[in-house]
Amino acid sequence: MTESRFDIGMKVRKEVLGSEHVERTLARTTELDADFQRFITETAWGSLWARPDLDRRTRSLVTIAILAALGREELALHLHASRNTGVDPHDIAEVLLHVAVYAGVPAANAAFSMAKKEFDQPAGGSEEASSPATSQEEDV
Repeated sequence: MTESRFDIGMKVRKEVLGSEHVERTLARTTELDADFQRFITETAWGSLWARPDLDRRTRSLVTIAILAALGREELALHLHASRNTGVDPHDIAEVLLHVAVYAGVPAANAAFSMAKKEFDQPAGGSEEASSPATSQEEDV
């Protein structure tokens, strides 16, 4: 029997974002966002992040670049999760320099500020260090 997109997505989502974070997000799911949670688990995590052609490190860097360029607060979550994908602070700095040229200095400046908050402190000693504080906990 093959795994469903949801099961694959949940596995990948927990590996990248950390089980603790995902379980917290799912515990807050209501009738209003239940379909959305299923959608992002199946689509973002079960289809896109599960594809074999790019490794998780590369997907993480691409995601960080896009979120930085768009100025999305979810960047903090993916900066934190990058610790689980083999990305190091030097990789982040290189990506954000690229963002500065192609998306603008203000976008990169804001992203560097978030990255400094994440990486200029200890990781917490585990791959599931506490998630960053953001007002948006959805984890696409």
